Amino acid sequence: GFYFMEEYLEIVNEDDRLIGLGKRSFIHKLGCLHRAVHIFVFDFQGRLYLQKRSKNKDEHPLKWTSSASGHVDPKETYEKAAYRELKEELGLELPLKKVFKIKACKETEGEHVVLYQTQTGFEPFPNRAEIEEGRFFELAEIVNLIKEKEDIFTPSFVYIFRLFQEKCVK
Repeated sequence: GFYFMEEYLEIVNEDDRLIGLGKRSFIHKLGCLHRAVHIFVFDFQGRLYLQKRSKNKDEHPLKWTSSASGHVDPKETYEKAAYRELKEELGLELPLKKVFKIKACKETEGEHVVLYQTQTGFEPFPNRAEIEEGRFFELAEIVNLIKEKEDIFTPSFVYIFRLFQEKCVK
């Protein structure tokens, strides 16, 4: 049958210091803190690309989320992880700018998250193994969708998007 090698992730403390290594399922089951990146990809009209997670995902299948996101691998920096996820998920290689870091909390499901942003004139090329579909949204459209049907989004996206709106959208 299909053999799935389960990934190991670094377990960190509240200050994002390394305290161990664990299997991904174990980390999620026990709620151990770990690291992730989210990337917001904008077009030149200021719209934000969102992806709808594959129906095969074990967490939040078919929910809309950030343009790209993923766990930071052992020994990897947040920045390296962000470039890797952007290429793996959307086939894009673009310069990234760090926006902010969020301490692990229940809204991020125990992930310390660094958000990056970039801009492109190209249509992303979503990896069909991970992503059902994707498209650019006006920010106002996302705000309204969150108001009307928040549960079509992943909880962490809603939290990160709200923080982004507060801190970065003037």
